Amino acid sequence: MNTSSSTISDSDWVARSLASVWHPCTQMQHHESLPLVAVSHGKGAWLMDHEGRRYLDAVSSWWVNLFGHANPRINAALKDQLDRLEHAMLAGFTHEPVVQLSERLSALTDHHLGHCFYASDGASAVEIALKMSFHYWRNTGHAEKQEFVCLEGSYHGETVGALGVTDVPVFTEAYGGMFRRAHVVMNPDARKAGDGETSGDVVARAINAMRLLLERRADRIAAVIVEPLVQCAVGMAMYDADYLRQLRALCDEFSVHLIADEIAVGCGRTGSFFACEQATIWPDFMCLSKGISGGYLPLSLVMTTETVYQAFYHPDIARGFLHSHSYTGNPLACRAALATLEMFEEDDVIASNRQRSQWLGEALAKVAAHPAVRHPRQTGMIMAFDVEPPVREAFARRFFTAALKQELLLRPIGTTVYWMPPYVLTEEEIAGLGEGTLRVLENVA
Repeated sequence: MNTSSSTISDSDWVARSLASVWHPCTQMQHHESLPLVAVSHGKGAWLMDHEGRRYLDAVSSWWVNLFGHANPRINAALKDQLDRLEHAMLAGFTHEPVVQLSERLSALTDHHLGHCFYASDGASAVEIALKMSFHYWRNTGHAEKQEFVCLEGSYHGETVGALGVTDVPVFTEAYGGMFRRAHVVMNPDARKAGDGETSGDVVARAINAMRLLLERRADRIAAVIVEPLVQCAVGMAMYDADYLRQLRALCDEFSVHLIADEIAVGCGRTGSFFACEQATIWPDFMCLSKGISGGYLPLSLVMTTETVYQAFYHPDIARGFLHSHSYTGNPLACRAALATLEMFEEDDVIASNRQRSQWLGEALAKVAAHPAVRHPRQTGMIMAFDVEPPVREAFARRFFTAALKQELLLRPIGTTVYWMPPYVLTEEEIAGLGEGTLRVLENVA
């Protein structure tokens, strides 16, 4: 069978996909009315279907694509790596791309986080961080510290361990019998500010709630896990960096690990390479995935400290960290990540994104003037607003469908619309994104 023929139409590919592919986090029956887009190719910030229609990828294909589709520099690095080494097991072996990537990432933390453990996806990285914390306390004589803390509305992945620290009802209700729930504590979402309150007041209340829990349970708690600055899947809940500073101090006071899930917010999304930099703190564990490979290949990792590493350094295999998978530290994925980091350095991406952030902020301000828009907000290259539609039912699906007609890929979370675009948008494309979003709002809200 010829599976790549350009003569096959969009409708043919869609029909074949619906007959054979079970799509992620999707009620498949919805595709009886919800359009399924058959992507032919991508270039820059755009995706194209088989019939010539194009769509501005304003969500970076689930927040992974940093430098546009078919980026020539990442392409060249992967083509070179293909002729060298496609994969080798990382147990008993090592290779240049994984060593170089680990060294460069450590340097980006000023070597506070000097050890990298690799996996394939964000949920796996979260599982690794949880297991490392759990096992660390056992190795250091505190086996009773087995509990975890997450924030209200948190999302850390959909594997069983990651679901334990996820507070999204649709997941916890479906699979709650499979895992042990974490303690859930108030989040510092700035939208919670009441009349006369500031975001700092919300932070104070959230920190007080965390303190009360730690005062009661710190002797049983292994770690607190947070998404720094932006809780993405709950509807882009943004909060003040001071929360992270105070949380780091609390974790130190009560001898509890801090896990920073930077899977979505790392790699420049919030305006600094690591979101934690804006709070001038480092966690005990940092999880990275999504954008680290530029959106090219599955790759995730956990960075941790020398203190944690030394707790596992022992002749007894049972004291070693017991986790693996076949593609750990895959050379192709690591080479894509190296090319991504090189682009950050050579193009001074953090600085150039300040201009893009300003253009995006200006476009957001125009959208915010729409009467249905509430809580317009921005953190670096992440923009969001809430919508009060006359009909809330199926709002996200209706908005997605209407956006496709405006050549936009936008995928709301409930009634929250967000932009998280690649770092290659031009001023003209950003203006078009704003204008197109307004047209969709007029049609749907």
